[in-house]
Amino acid sequence: MTVARHGYREVPDDEGGRAARTWWDDNAAEYLADHGDFLGDAGFRWGPEGVTEADLGLLGDVRGARVLEVGAGAAHCSRWLAGRGARVVATDVAPAMLDAAARIDAGRADTVPLVEADARALPFADATFDVAFTSYGAVPFVPDAVAVHAEAARVLRPGGRWVFSVTHPVRWAFPDDPGPGGLTAHRSYFDRRPYVESDPAGHVEYAEYHRTLGDHVRDVVAAGLRLRDVVEPEWPAWNGQVWGGWSPGRGAVLPGTAVFVTTKD
Repeated sequence: MTVARHGYREVPDDEGGRAARTWWDDNAAEYLADHGDFLGDAGFRWGPEGVTEADLGLLGDVRGARVLEVGAGAAHCSRWLAGRGARVVATDVAPAMLDAAARIDAGRADTVPLVEADARALPFADATFDVAFTSYGAVPFVPDAVAVHAEAARVLRPGGRWVFSVTHPVRWAFPDDPGPGGLTAHRSYFDRRPYVESDPAGHVEYAEYHRTLGDHVRDVVAAGLRLRDVVEPEWPAWNGQVWGGWSPGRGAVLPGTAVFVTTKD
């Protein structure tokens, strides 16, 4: 992909919403080559800080539970949960990601069913799952995140849990720079224009959407969910890696990830 234009600007919702499938399909191999080992060595990380579900326990006791992963990528998180007794289904919008998951699963005992699906239109019946979650999947890449939350609520049984992690909203005011330059705000936190990359013909190739903390809260409430917790993982001392704009230096000063824990009453 040749990026001819990039920056923060408004784009039609249908163009921005379609871009995720193509971008993740085209870039799956490169993304997993860069980050697959880090994502897979602990099995379930909530974000670039490296903090795991084993550390936080946000999904609760999953043994015997029916669990749905949305925006699963290569299904590292689902595989880890299956190894702990959960009955997991992993979904993603990008076929190349699911193909990578299938290759990892080949010959393993802890395989999980893989389903190609848009998070805003899940192919499951109402009240099918006890737990649903996504680690940086789906929510940042659609203009209508409330539709993702509504679908998660629909497929959860009463009392079920929906947990999702995203880039911490505060980070959107700062440049995506892992060094000292990334510690000086350069745009308004309240500027909700998405970050967009376009090809030479002007077609949207990538779109990522900013929501404030308040926006996220209103979205989950609008979907009929109850917010139980917001976790802001600190950068752990053991993690010396740089991942895009995430780094130990920035992580010591600014939050990088927000994890929202909700339930369906």
